[in-house]
Amino acid sequence: MRIGVPKEIKVHEYRVGLTPAAVGELTARGHQVVVQTSAGSGVDYSDEDYRAAGAEILPDAPAVFEAAGIIVKVKEPQLHECAWLRPDQTLFTYLHLAADKPQAEALMKSGATCIAYETVTDAKGALPLLRPMSEVAGRMSIQVGAHYLEKAQGGRGVLLGGVPGVEPAKVAILGGGVAGVHAAEMALGLRADVTIFDISTTRLAELDQVFDGRVKTAFASKAGIARAVAEAHVVVGAVLIPGAAAPKLVTREMLKTMTPGSVLVDIAIDQGGCFETSHATTHDDPVFVEEGIIHYCVANMPGAVARTSTEALNNATLPFVLNLAEEGVEQALANSHHLARGLNVSGGKIRHAAVADALGLSFAA
Repeated sequence: MRIGVPKEIKVHEYRVGLTPAAVGELTARGHQVVVQTSAGSGVDYSDEDYRAAGAEILPDAPAVFEAAGIIVKVKEPQLHECAWLRPDQTLFTYLHLAADKPQAEALMKSGATCIAYETVTDAKGALPLLRPMSEVAGRMSIQVGAHYLEKAQGGRGVLLGGVPGVEPAKVAILGGGVAGVHAAEMALGLRADVTIFDISTTRLAELDQVFDGRVKTAFASKAGIARAVAEAHVVVGAVLIPGAAAPKLVTREMLKTMTPGSVLVDIAIDQGGCFETSHATTHDDPVFVEEGIIHYCVANMPGAVARTSTEALNNATLPFVLNLAEEGVEQALANSHHLARGLNVSGGKIRHAAVADALGLSFAA
């Protein structure tokens, strides 16, 4: 099998689909890997590092797409990249199609088989390829919130952990999954007053045990969220429904009850965001203000810590890339219903029910 790794082109996206170490694992098993020149330069992997691992270096992205049967990326392809895909190719990357109908339609038009990291499952029903980036984004969300609370950044001028005699900031985390837990760990480490909201009472009980009562837990009712948002200095949106658009949990009317200079961090922005007022931003221009509240809605948050993110992502994706290469795509999908859950598009059709529902398109089993 020939696997291709193009350079990522989203704004300030430095991650790369395969590290030299991962390439070495593939070439050692007889597979060919082609890598676009400077694809890993943003995380200090040189072309020579890739050559040493057995890869062939190609001059540009079209050459990589032309040469490879499997394209391994990090972020969703831009529309002009979708046009380079062919029906005999497989794309393996984050797609987040529920919030991106133009991309979905472009991938359908290509005829390619498109497998999304974010909907691949494991034996426990979890999302193993989303987990490492959720861990990164969750931890980053508190760094970001603390930063934008600073007065010089337009924030309220509040120290997240307070000091003796001054109360700490209040952090409300919407969603008790992987991102929410890692956000809570970081917020606790900075001595903030932390509350996690979730709709599962079982999950809330687990979180109470995990944090030994150091984090408050609350059922995610509309009224409960509204009360918490009104008092919070930082609100982290960490809600995920696999493949589907994120629910809008915080309305514009709720924002009007918040203290000006408070911060919203929308980790769910890849799936459309869980705040009514959210829209995707970039690392070049990461924040905007609505109703006096700072919104941080960068769609590729982990790209800011690209080295850590690339290594963590490759640890999770490499076994699946090996399966696709060794068994062939069709057989690998047939052999693993967990990998098959990652199938979002093939043969010009949407193959994931939640994605089809979110986009208002037909679903083909």
